[in-house]
Amino acid sequence: MPAERKDPYSAYNFKIEIDGITRAGFQECSGLDSSQDPTDYREGDEGLTTRKLPGLVKYSNISLKRGITDDTDLWNWRKKVMDGGVERKNGSIVLLDDKGEEKLRWNFREGWPCKWDGPSLNSTGTDVAVETLEIAHEGLEKA
Repeated sequence: MPAERKDPYSAYNFKIEIDGITRAGFQECSGLDSSQDPTDYREGDEGLTTRKLPGLVKYSNISLKRGITDDTDLWNWRKKVMDGGVERKNGSIVLLDDKGEEKLRWNFREGWPCKWDGPSLNSTGTDVAVETLEIAHEGLEKA
């Protein structure tokens, strides 16, 4: 009897939840990663080879892209930081299946918007005006 087939989830169906702000209209989300640089360590009696110890865990900024609308919640959050008042929030990136049901969740903690990019405007183009928000954070867990 063959094993049950498990198809991968599509990358296009996701929503963003940030402490009271829930949005499903994002074009792109990236930066769901972590890394650790190895630290070389050697004691005096260990010959000519170093040990590789795990260093500090680092997380990339989460980058969110969406078409600009009159919704100002995320801009207001960024504006608070620009005015000197960092408001840290926890949030989630939620991957949905084709029926709209939650399948995977990445939770970040202590996030704050560290960068905002406005759209590139062109009077001869037909593209949607897209803004980008980057969120710096202090931890990412897959739930």
